[in-house]
Amino acid sequence: MTDMMKRTVVVTGGARGIGRAVCLAFAGPGTNVYFNYSSAPAASSETERMVIEAGGDAKGMQVNVRSEKEVEGFFKKILEETGRIDVLVNNAGITRDGLLVRMKEKDWDDVLDVNLKGTFICTKIATKPMMKQRYGRIINISSVVGFSGNPGQANYVASKAGIIGFTKAVAKELASRGITANAVAPGFVETDMTASLSEKVKESMINQIPLGRAGKPEDVAAAVVFLASESAAYITGQVIHVSGGMYM
Repeated sequence: MTDMMKRTVVVTGGARGIGRAVCLAFAGPGTNVYFNYSSAPAASSETERMVIEAGGDAKGMQVNVRSEKEVEGFFKKILEETGRIDVLVNNAGITRDGLLVRMKEKDWDDVLDVNLKGTFICTKIATKPMMKQRYGRIINISSVVGFSGNPGQANYVASKAGIIGFTKAVAKELASRGITANAVAPGFVETDMTASLSEKVKESMINQIPLGRAGKPEDVAAAVVFLASESAAYITGQVIHVSGGMYM
């Protein structure tokens, strides 16, 4: 990259929560931030506004990460407008919790399709321009439960554990092209996804955290920005746990 080029960052699931925090963490005059959302146009507009107010350029698009056709259109639009893909943050994810013996096949398929297949599709398509550039940063959002397991979340746990193995395989495949691939594993973080939990469940979770508090989306975003920086140029195939010591 030359000093005059603006870095292009793509964040999946960027309208709310951790995704929004990541978009804001990258906001600045030297960065174009693109993100997708599935069903939150108002939140998307708010994220765009916040990034622009922070001095960056932002654009949100409604894209289903399970659809290779839609993802191809998303990245084609980005390349037409900026000519580059420098950073990909695979953050899009859903939950469909339930005990294994009661879990519907659709609940399994939906979670694996968004969380794991979506990460595969977005990485596959973004990798092509990165290889031509001989430069790229891929950061995948996994979870502490991908290491520890969690009852009632067999589908979610499987998807997040799969992301770890996927990240390591991609890191080995792409290292010779100047592309790094790493993952961040958040613990219990205050987001819309966790807000619906009962106070009793939240208290139980916090009691498992040595630092004694829930994480914030900004805690996760800081790790993502580090992995996308030149300070992390010699790091690939690794997982940074952002869990307050919940998993060691």
